[in-house]
Parts: sequence; structure tokens; C-alpha cells
Amino acid sequence: MLRPGTDAEEFNATDSGGESVSLSSLLAGGPLILYFYPADFTPGCTKEACSIRDLHDEIVGAGLDVVGVSPQDADSHQRFREQHSLPFRLICDPDKELIRLYDVDGPMGFGVRRTTYLIGQDRTIVDAIQADVRIDRHDAFVRKAIEMRNAAGNPA
Repeated sequence: MLRPGTDAEEFNATDSGGESVSLSSLLAGGPLILYFYPADFTPGCTKEACSIRDLHDEIVGAGLDVVGVSPQDADSHQRFREQHSLPFRLICDPDKELIRLYDVDGPMGFGVRRTTYLIGQDRTIVDAIQADVRIDRHDAFVRKAIEMRNAAGNPA
């Protein structure tokens, strides 16, 4: 896991709609919550995605954006988004390039460590959490990011 205070790595990838996306383009509108998850449609990942969905209006209202990353392809991501009404982007990383770049590859290269980053507009990692099975810790992390932005007077 990349540590707070370090620079987030630039990337270029494709989202579930086939659109190109880079870290710079995502940060153009403000800070970013970038979360990595193991797989679409699994119980834990579905719970996490739906939790973020339920907070999405608050996330956007605080001037933040949110994007998920996992190894599935665009078709899987699109079906996952549609089935669960996810209003945010999902990035496809079938070769696990971003997963390795952000140091969240699973033990011996298997799986993905459930990790959430808060990245400032200057590409600095403001905060991060890694909790593979404690989905509630990621929910609390996102809520804390919203509270910090609102307290700083930085709503959109």
C-alpha cells in the first residue's frame, strides 16, 4: 500500500464504458477517492460498492470524486454498475497494472487487497486504508473524507 504523504502514481486506463481515464483527468475536478476491490458481484465487494453508492451524493457534495478499480473487464463492470445502480466509474485492470502500481496486489500475486486512497488534487496521498474483510472500515474512511472536506469549507 502506498503511504500517506507520497505521490499517487499517474495512470492511463479504460473504464466500464470504454472511455480512457487518467489520474490527472480524474483529479481535474478535485480530490479523489480511489478504491481497489477484488471482484465484481462478490458479497463483500457488492456491499462496499453499494455503501459508496449510498454516500455518492454526499461525496460529490463535498467536492470529491470516487472511482473503483478491479481486474474485471468492461462487460463485467458495466453489468455490476447496472445491477446495483452505481453512479461512479469503475476502471478495468485485467492485467493488474494499476493494482501493482498502487501496491495492492494480493499475496504472491493472487487477488487484490481491498484498499481505499484519498488523493489530493496535487496527487499527494492524503490518507489510505487497507482492510480486506472489514468493509465497515472503508465506509468509515469515506465518511471521514466527506467530513474533513466539509469542515475545511471545500464543498463543490
